Amino acid sequence: MRRIAVVVACLLATSGIVLAQDPIAQRRDVMKGVGAATRTGTQMAKGDIPFDLAKAKEVLSTYAKAAANFHEYFPTDSKTGGQTTAAPAIWENQADFRARFDAWGKDIQAASASTTDLATFRESFGTVTKACGACHNTYRIKT
Repeated sequence: MRRIAVVVACLLATSGIVLAQDPIAQRRDVMKGVGAATRTGTQMAKGDIPFDLAKAKEVLSTYAKAAANFHEYFPTDSKTGGQTTAAPAIWENQADFRARFDAWGKDIQAASASTTDLATFRESFGTVTKACGACHNTYRIKT
């Protein structure tokens, strides 16, 4: 029996087939990464830690990765369960929800291109994080 399990695992690994993961857990993991990046960005913007251009770009890169496909972690079968804080408005207005991520992605690209020092990071970081709050106000259940 173990031999069969090993063969199946090898076939799946080499075939490119990806087993579906829990979308609620996926979006929670992505948001944890965004939260950690936001903490680092906030600390740099406030001067609590020294500005580091590489870290600033890493913060923006984390945001860009989230913006690129985060809306895909909200299939209709993930409206409830898993202690989700996703508001029903996500599924009621998918077009707006997706458009916000697309706009956020463009803002992140502009922020990344314009960030060269602490002053430009503060400005672009502020713009990018305002979008986070606006989306959370509409599409996240307050806990």
